[in-house]
Amino acid sequence: MSNTLNSGLQTRHLTMMGLGSAIGAGLFLGTGVGIQAAGPAVIIAYVIAGAVTVCIMTMLAEMVASRPSSGSFATYADQAFGAWAGFSVGWSYWIMQVLIIGVEITGASAIISGWFDIAPWIPALIAVVFFAAINLAAVRGFGEFEFWFALIKVAAIVIFLVVGVLMVLGLFPGMDAVGTTNIDAVGFMPNGIGGIATAMLAVAFAFGGIELVTIAAAESENPTAAVSAAIRSAIWRIAVFYIGSVVLIILLLPYEQIAGADSAAESPFTLVLERANVSGAATIMEVVIALALLSACNAQLYGNSRLLYSMARGGEAPSYFAQTNASGVPVRAVIVSIIFGFISVAMQWWNPPGLLTFLLNAVGGILISIWAMVILSYIRLHPKLVASGEITNVRMWGYPWLPWITFATLGGFILLMLFDAGGRTELISALVVVGAIVVTSLIVHRGKASEPAHMV
Repeated sequence: MSNTLNSGLQTRHLTMMGLGSAIGAGLFLGTGVGIQAAGPAVIIAYVIAGAVTVCIMTMLAEMVASRPSSGSFATYADQAFGAWAGFSVGWSYWIMQVLIIGVEITGASAIISGWFDIAPWIPALIAVVFFAAINLAAVRGFGEFEFWFALIKVAAIVIFLVVGVLMVLGLFPGMDAVGTTNIDAVGFMPNGIGGIATAMLAVAFAFGGIELVTIAAAESENPTAAVSAAIRSAIWRIAVFYIGSVVLIILLLPYEQIAGADSAAESPFTLVLERANVSGAATIMEVVIALALLSACNAQLYGNSRLLYSMARGGEAPSYFAQTNASGVPVRAVIVSIIFGFISVAMQWWNPPGLLTFLLNAVGGILISIWAMVILSYIRLHPKLVASGEITNVRMWGYPWLPWITFATLGGFILLMLFDAGGRTELISALVVVGAIVVTSLIVHRGKASEPAHMV
């Protein structure tokens, strides 16, 4: 056993991992929620959310390029504010991802079990065992698998965009040009500014997951070049996929037909394909959604294992998880991440009264707290990176005013959540979970030296 990771990931692997983790059921099933709230003006919400994501990821990319670390944002919180911050950010993200993994495997297994008329636990168990094998392999093999896994759903979105554009222009067989008829029928902003505000809550976290790229960068052959190229590529591709898809849905479907979806048959994507007379549209979307969920789950299991490994190296998790095998895979960290992922799946079916709902409600708020810490860590570390000569050509723009504007925008998201019943529940749940982690961190580090542990 050793304690070092191997460098086997290429830029294309990182790019697809970012896409794979950020494009999931939220796009295929949740898009209609924001459109229903704001109408065509939901585009404003997506642009704002996308701009915030771009800024946060660019700040993170600068830090990763300067100081590559599998601990990513947890490492930089540690270096900026001390061990308590690294501990809090790292464990908050790890817990959040465990919960998301549970939801994703449960959702995918529910779809797959319907195809074969079997109990949902069977495909769930198969998925967990399969992902265990993939994540226990050498990192290059994992990267190659995730590349092709994510490519399938990317290809599906590209096909949807092409079909949608042809439909809008009247070039699709049997279709007349739609133009802006459906937008004109309700107006650009049918529910006013309040509708956009409500939509912001639905789309603010749409781009979450792309941060996985920065965790994987530590295992790339050239972290500085790879993370810069991968983040730039992933950002503009996700923007095209999300905003392009939303624009087409708004143009092609009457406003009253668009809503949140609980199944593939209700997805706005399915409704568009059915409008194009695509045979078996619902089945096609079921396959795409199942693959999207499984791809995101696989990537997140990888990210969680590397984060746990990094925290163990830095003394923020048991040192037992800091060991790697001959292939540079942190086997123990992988196994425990998979075990807790399966426990999360079991909780979906057991569903102890109030517990699961409470934890899932915390996910959005936890993500905001992590994004906020990324910004604050960057503001504090950037001058040090410049002074020490560690800074690279990967730079955030407009220091310090643009980072502070991004931070203020996150504050705006929080205010919107405070005025929304569901949002308040999310914030309260997140406050309890993150607060408990911070208190635990302070207790763990009480009496220790304040010098950062320097996670790797």
